[in-house]
Order: sequence, then structure tokens, then C-alpha cells
Amino acid sequence: MIRSAAAMHTLVLAVALAVAAAALSAAAGAVEALATGARSRTVVDDTGRRVTLHYPPRRIVSLAPGATEMLFAAGAGDRVVATDDASDMPPAARQLPKLGDLADVDMERLIAAKPDVVVIWPYGTSPAQIALLAHLRLPVYREEPTTLEGIPASIRRIGELTGTQAVAKRVASALSAKLTALASRYGRVAHPPTALLEVWNRPLYTVGGREVMSDALRICGARNVFEDLREAAPAVSVEAVIGRNPDIIIAAAPPGKGAAWLAGWHRFPMLRAVRSGRLIDFEDQRLSGLGPGAIEATAALCARIAAATSRPLH
Repeated sequence: MIRSAAAMHTLVLAVALAVAAAALSAAAGAVEALATGARSRTVVDDTGRRVTLHYPPRRIVSLAPGATEMLFAAGAGDRVVATDDASDMPPAARQLPKLGDLADVDMERLIAAKPDVVVIWPYGTSPAQIALLAHLRLPVYREEPTTLEGIPASIRRIGELTGTQAVAKRVASALSAKLTALASRYGRVAHPPTALLEVWNRPLYTVGGREVMSDALRICGARNVFEDLREAAPAVSVEAVIGRNPDIIIAAAPPGKGAAWLAGWHRFPMLRAVRSGRLIDFEDQRLSGLGPGAIEATAALCARIAAATSRPLH
């Protein structure tokens, strides 16, 4: 695993040897590609970058939970040969070889997996490791939906990447229809209540207006009380929360932590959310993901917000 500059230097030397060894097998690889019908093709990833690879890719490494979920949803799960440690959805992904966490991938094992393409989340994978993948001339596909509506579009692009367009289009259409139904049922609110989405408690972190979870609030007919912040996950003070006085507080907490997080807010009875009991413990970890599960989690969140807002403000 890459843990220091010295270790990185050692790994680069090892990689150089691996590149030399790969060159010896390049001719054999080309023959195999022709035999299996593979050809070169350029696709466009979620960030607009052009990615050229042998098509269709038969060995895919995924280095982000959302990307792994997308690949399976698009019908390419049987081509994923390794993932990051956090990729646990769908359940079949848990059986795949794990290469480390997002910031510390075992690059030697990744190279040994002989991927045709590596799918990453740009804000999760280490920039040094992305540069190393480029040095190895491994195609890198960036998966990065920034809104809930962007998830179906991202699945369609994954389908273009993997050659599973028919499956990807069918799944994407179903997800788009679900989002439309959710927005129609919950989102048509003349005066949306404001909500604090607490994603960590000490220190206190929330989400900015450009984060997918903020988009989930909008679909559910609420408004992120910190939607004006540009950072994805800004730290905020209790004083700032009191100043903005949200109508709802949602603890998007790890399993078993939400109730404790919400209990801490009872120290501030002047908050509208506390005074009216609009405190929501929501521990569905799919909400923070960038895969299809985020849409299912949003449906559950909408139901919880609707139930909470049925109680009048005091």
C-alpha cells in the first residue's frame, strides 16, 4: 500500500518493471484482442473527458462504491475483477478482490488484475495514483454524477463504456421515472421547509448546495439551509445553525449513531426543529452514495420528511 513518499518511489520502480514486462506481452495481447473481437473505441466519461480503450472492456477495476454499483446496474458486473474496500453494493460486489480504501489503493495488485479500464471517483482516488495510472497508460474513466438526475445519465454512459447499452438504458429509464414520480409527489411545495442535513457531529459537517444529498432534499420538497455553500461537505458551527434556524434537522449518520446526534440538539430548544420535534434519524448509507441506491434512499427520506412536516410548526 502507498503510505509515504519513499514507499511511492519504491512502487514507481516496481511499476517500471511491470511496464517493461507488459511490453513483452503486448503482441500476445493484441492477438488475443483480435481473436475476441475487441477493438479500439473512444467514449466520454461523466467529466467530459475522452477515454480510449479496447472495446468492449472485459476486465474492469472499480475504485469507488458508486462506480461499482453503476457497473452492476448497467449490466457489466460480471466484468468487474476488483474493487475498493468500500464497494459493498450490490451484495455480489462483496465477493470481489479488494484493493484498499479510496485514498490508498494497492497499485501492485491493481496492475496484476490487468484491467482494460479503471473506473474512479475523481474526488476519492488519490491524485498521485491517478497520475500513476496515466503513466501506466491504463484507461481511466471518471464516474461523477452531481445530481440525482445525473445518476440515470451516468448509467447510460457506463453502458456506452461497457457495451451494455440495452440494459443500461432500461435501468436508467426506470430510475428517471422514479425521480419524476418522487418530485411530483413531494417536491411541489410552495414554501419548502428548511433542513439541516447533518453528516457528522464532532466537528459538525453538513452538505453544500452542489452535493447530491442537497438535491435529495429538493426532490423531497425541502430546502438545504446551507444551500449557498459551495463546498461539498462544509464544516459549520452550532452558532451558524442557530442563526439559520432550520425547520428540520436530519441526522444522516452511520448506523447506530443518529439518535445520539439528534439528542445533542435538545440543548438548543430555541431551534424550530427542536421545538416542533422535527428531528429525523436517517441512517440509510445509500443516501451518500453516487449509485442507483441513492434514489431508493431518497424515496425513503421523502416519506420521513413528509411525515415530519405533517406536524405544525410552533
